Amino acid sequence: MSTKTPARDRYVDLLRVASLGTVVLGHWLMAAVTTDAHGRAAVGNLLAVRPGLQLLTWVLQVMPVFFFVGGFSHALSYRSLTRKAAGPAYAAFLRARLQRLLRPTMVFIGVWGAGALAVQLLGGDGPLTAVAARLVAQPLWFIGIYLAMVAFTPPLLRLHERYGWGAFAGLVTAAAAVDVLRFAAGVPFVEFLNFAFVWLAVHQLGFLRADGRLRRPALLAAAGLAGAVALVALGPYPLSMVGMPGEKISNMAPPTAALLCHGMWLVGAVELLRGPGTRLVARPRAWGAVIAANSIAMTAFLWHLTAMLGVYGALLALDVPLPAPASAAWWAQVPLRMAAAALVTAVLVTVFRTAERPRPAAPPAGTRRFSGPAAALGVTLALFGVLGLSMTGFDGLLEGHTAVLVAVRVTAPAAVLMTAAGWLLVEAAGRRTGRGTG
Repeated sequence: MSTKTPARDRYVDLLRVASLGTVVLGHWLMAAVTTDAHGRAAVGNLLAVRPGLQLLTWVLQVMPVFFFVGGFSHALSYRSLTRKAAGPAYAAFLRARLQRLLRPTMVFIGVWGAGALAVQLLGGDGPLTAVAARLVAQPLWFIGIYLAMVAFTPPLLRLHERYGWGAFAGLVTAAAAVDVLRFAAGVPFVEFLNFAFVWLAVHQLGFLRADGRLRRPALLAAAGLAGAVALVALGPYPLSMVGMPGEKISNMAPPTAALLCHGMWLVGAVELLRGPGTRLVARPRAWGAVIAANSIAMTAFLWHLTAMLGVYGALLALDVPLPAPASAAWWAQVPLRMAAAALVTAVLVTVFRTAERPRPAAPPAGTRRFSGPAAALGVTLALFGVLGLSMTGFDGLLEGHTAVLVAVRVTAPAAVLMTAAGWLLVEAAGRRTGRGTG
């Protein structure tokens, strides 16, 4: 039997780096820190100050591209592991995909949790302390959703192999039905199902690309853009494709059919750019930059808000005036703030990047009876723990601060314990799967 490995798709690596980089730059740009008369800081959103800029999110909200790339990579990885194991390889697949995701995440959680606890025990209280402890954990929602995509890869890949575009259409239909039940029938809590249906539909497009079935990207882009425009113009959906403070309806949390259409438009657009993108990464220097960026991408993503808030904290400590958001003076400061945030991020990446280095793993030769269920339980605990922590943040650890995850109240310590327990379960199950090989 042939075990030939397909040639690496360099354009996919470029998309992975570019999408995360765009998210980081967007967060740095949109953050608008202000202080009140008592010196307390608040972090607002540039898009709320200048609503006309919300149209930019139709190009810059690129998280769907990362999930699309994830679907492509997960399909190839799971099929490769299954061939090597000559059978199911679920636990080994989860461990392999989660190693570079959860290890740096656990380091981030450990450092921030210990730091926040120390500040609260010592009674430290800076102008940005409380808001930073809440805000830095918010991007963890992305880790939680990505964990769910990894967990659902095997069954959804089987559906893809059997139904192709029909599997994608089924997820799109389910997402649309959820919105109908939510907005037309007022069914409570149903909207949370779209955390799965919307993002898994985008993920499914990655499966289609892996099999060479995205043959009409222009049609996909046009259908997605037309659908998003119609839903925003005629329906209850807001213009912004990112969450806005104080809005009653968000396209992001929970995701909506409008965001799914936006994802289709973006996926079609990046596929139309595949030719020039592939030529770009064929150049040795460009490809070397992509490889270097990919090796630290997750660490940089986890720490970029810490860096940004550190820059603002230094400005406040030095009594540097903070201009009114979106004013001429504010825009003049943007390049300096972003350069400083990039420098601090580089320092943090240098300190913490070892957690992201890949570890060698033995190829699975067989499975233990309960390795698959144990790994499934582990990834479930991890994803709920990470999502819970993204909502509670690190503030109020001693006061038992809680947040509502779907319909369940969670605390930060409980979320951390779930994440750690889930990670250890996946690690143990994956190792058992690989034993007996040499």
